[in-house]
Amino acid sequence: MGKMKEFTGFKENDNQLISIPEDFFKELLPKIDTIDEMKFILYLFWRLEKKEGAIRFLLEDDLFEDREIIENIVESKQTFRQLSDHLIDQALIRGVILDATFESNNRSNRIYFLNSAKGRAAVEAIKLGRWIPTTDQSVPTEIFEKPKNIFQLYESNIGALTPMIAEELGEAEETYPLNWIEDAIRIAVERNKRNWRYANAILKRWQIEGRDVKKDKTKNQRDSEKDRRRYVEGKYSDSVEH
Repeated sequence: MGKMKEFTGFKENDNQLISIPEDFFKELLPKIDTIDEMKFILYLFWRLEKKEGAIRFLLEDDLFEDREIIENIVESKQTFRQLSDHLIDQALIRGVILDATFESNNRSNRIYFLNSAKGRAAVEAIKLGRWIPTTDQSVPTEIFEKPKNIFQLYESNIGALTPMIAEELGEAEETYPLNWIEDAIRIAVERNKRNWRYANAILKRWQIEGRDVKKDKTKNQRDSEKDRRRYVEGKYSDSVEH
């Protein structure tokens, strides 16, 4: 075995920095069983970071392009196909990545995402038939605007996206304008009613009674003022300056 090349230190280049979620160190690292598994997970973070587009993913073909890298970072004696299948299965079971399949160019393609809010939204969009990823690497990766915004808006403001909620969001998209859905979720958050049932009730009321943006804003301001007065005139009135 030849002498290992000495590491000369990290370069001062922000473009070479790779983001690793804090949860990896808090929750995943203590559970990782083998050095090969840890190396492969770190490789996935690096490989996904190098992808471009709003939604980053890896196709099976991407892994075969990195065959030499994977074979060099792990110590397994398995064939490359056995090795990659085993490491991917481990990452899926561990919850590091998510997978989905879609049809393109008369063939079935398997696709992998980081198990993040964007990744979960993308998988749901594929399952619901609302997004077909492109296998053309020269085309920027963009999920269709409406599903991306709706799914991510929900997870960012209300909570985890479940298949049932994703289906209801899809139905809402077919029924209401996108800006209605965005505004209804925003109003639910502002009124501290962080659930889809409340936002959906707003949408149904708008559909029946008509949407009066000025009236909605006035009611929002009135509700905020009511909450403020309840606070400063109630239990804590003596300690709040007003």
